[in-house]
Amino acid sequence: MERKRMQNVQEQIICLKDVHSVGVIGDPGCEGLGTYNMKVYAGALEETGKDDITLIAGDLVPAGTDHYYQMIREMTEALAVNDVYALRGNHDTGAYAQYFGQKNYALLTEHFAVIVLDNAVRMFEEEGLSLLSEVLAMEEVGQAVIAFHIPVPNHFILNCVSEEEFTRLRQAYGPWKDKVKYLLCGHVHSCFEDQVDGIPLICTGGGGAMIEDVSKEIRACDVEHHVVHFREINGVLGYHITNLSEDCYARERKDKILEQKLLDTVQGELFAHLKYLTFADRARRRGMQRIANLFQALAASEYYHARNFYAIIDRSPVFRESIGTYVPGEQFEYERIYPMLSEYAREHHNPLAEQAYIGASAAEKEHASLLKEASDLEHFTKDTIYVCPICGYVMTGGEAPQRCPVCGGPNRQFEVFEAK
Repeated sequence: MERKRMQNVQEQIICLKDVHSVGVIGDPGCEGLGTYNMKVYAGALEETGKDDITLIAGDLVPAGTDHYYQMIREMTEALAVNDVYALRGNHDTGAYAQYFGQKNYALLTEHFAVIVLDNAVRMFEEEGLSLLSEVLAMEEVGQAVIAFHIPVPNHFILNCVSEEEFTRLRQAYGPWKDKVKYLLCGHVHSCFEDQVDGIPLICTGGGGAMIEDVSKEIRACDVEHHVVHFREINGVLGYHITNLSEDCYARERKDKILEQKLLDTVQGELFAHLKYLTFADRARRRGMQRIANLFQALAASEYYHARNFYAIIDRSPVFRESIGTYVPGEQFEYERIYPMLSEYAREHHNPLAEQAYIGASAAEKEHASLLKEASDLEHFTKDTIYVCPICGYVMTGGEAPQRCPVCGGPNRQFEVFEAK
């Protein structure tokens, strides 16, 4: 029988042999288990597969139903290469214990312990605090990581348990505080390190959920999806954080037939997206608002389908290096491809195609210029951008021109994109 990697913990104290490292993944599923988010989780499982075991620091699922628990368990079983333990998060309600077992437990290795406590409802359970004291009192436990989902009070965020709850935790580990080497939590879709009660606090929530702004000091644009590695070397427990690239998972791409089928699927979904958007425009111009709304919604659905399939085969570079990679394609279009195709259309007496290529070429040139400017993320200042819906030309500035300089479309029809 094939070994199950996703653990259903039945004992409160588990002794593990030949375990010298733990990989930690935070918050893989609280924003949904769609392909777009699960690609990050898949990459995180590959990264923590370099460790002896993996711990998920809560929020495996968006809601605690059988459907979602079965999805995350099946996904984990298909991808994990080591044993995976769970920690209950605030989204992990309902049948959590049925799928993952104990909510408070301890993993004992030869050189360190990981003590998992449930504080998903912003309170530590007495059962967990008693277990914490029991394990820390053991003579064979010399160093420990205390893991829980919601952070304790710290210097960065207010989204944490109360001071009273932290006092209860401190009282439980207090007599053996010197053994507590790290406090570990998730919940916050970011990453930060702090010191609380003289102990390093590591907050990791970058295993699938979209990274979010936490404070002026911790911005989403400065944080990547990531995992935390704890490793014992020569009896000493240390840690390091590994960022995941946006190209962090590539299993499907290794199957070249499947990769081509995925690409074909993306193209089909995007063509459906375009067809529905076009029909929505036609319906709206005829005053059929409900029909237009329906086709607008269908177009959005087809786009998200395309995005999910594309995510599987996407080879995105690091975010801060991404924008510049789009410039050469735009330049090639307006410098080479579109002039060549517009010339071909003119020579073969196809004026509509010629006009479309000339208009697109002008827009692509503006795209390239804006992308070059936006490559300097911190100094890009364009707050308002106008797009002509007739030909697709892009304009910037305080006020839109009265008419599109390419096709003459009136500014009352321009789409306005404003940075909030």
